[in-house]
Amino acid sequence: MPLYSAKVMDHFRNPRNVGSIENADGVGEVGNAVCGDIMKIYLKIDNDIITDVKFETFGCGSAIASSSMATEMIKGKPVSEVLQLTNKAVTEALDGLPAHKLHCSVLAEEAIKAAIEDYQSKHK
Repeated sequence: MPLYSAKVMDHFRNPRNVGSIENADGVGEVGNAVCGDIMKIYLKIDNDIITDVKFETFGCGSAIASSSMATEMIKGKPVSEVLQLTNKAVTEALDGLPAHKLHCSVLAEEAIKAAIEDYQSKHK
């Protein structure tokens, strides 16, 4: 069995939503000191709906694939639903990650939640 699923390889080779959003409504940046991965998520939110999302990730293929998949999973969704996103859901959507790469899906979840927290702190 290959180490990475076809979905992981597709999202690594052809990542979706790469880049930044100027004047983003929320920005979240997280990192893992052990592996060196850094993930930054930018959100555009209109009427409590994620209308656009972009990411910049410095890291391994699993980190890039997790970022890409997570952004696809939240685009067009209400903030309340996006807050329910788990790293497990990201991993399942990628058809799995090797155990030593699960932290990449955790980073995706944390970066999205940090971006929403940033948005909410500006719009209280």
